[in-house]
Amino acid sequence: MARPVKWRKIGQMPQVFNFIPAEQHQVPGTNTLKLEELEAIRLKDLEGLDQVDCAREMGVSRPTFQRILLLAREKIADSLVNGKAIQIEGGHYTRNICPIRCLECGREWQESYEKIEQANQLDPECPKCHSKVLACCPEDSSEEGACCRHLFRRGRP
Repeated sequence: MARPVKWRKIGQMPQVFNFIPAEQHQVPGTNTLKLEELEAIRLKDLEGLDQVDCAREMGVSRPTFQRILLLAREKIADSLVNGKAIQIEGGHYTRNICPIRCLECGREWQESYEKIEQANQLDPECPKCHSKVLACCPEDSSEEGACCRHLFRRGRP
């Protein structure tokens, strides 16, 4: 069984999600750029960070960052050379990773900020015991500010 894909942290959501060649009425195709691929381009090519720092920012290994960057550059080059549109969407990304703890059974896990925001609108529960008494646990995080902190307040004692 393949291991689960790690969340790729992105620091900035794009303001524009579609690019279409201006001089063509018929676009020969579309390349879909994932949000983590755009983030890799932003960090490496726009911010000028080295790959080690880029990988650290995104929370992935350097080889994984290299693969993400190469895929992004390949798609962008194909679009520029062949007049294809670029659509930015999807991927396995998060703006932040939050450590969560069930106050009933003690189970701890990490969840993406976006998934927690969505769960807060429903009624979040522990995947092990189905308790609804949950709390963010930033004190367990090795990263400064790794938790969204305002989530699951109703679960705190």
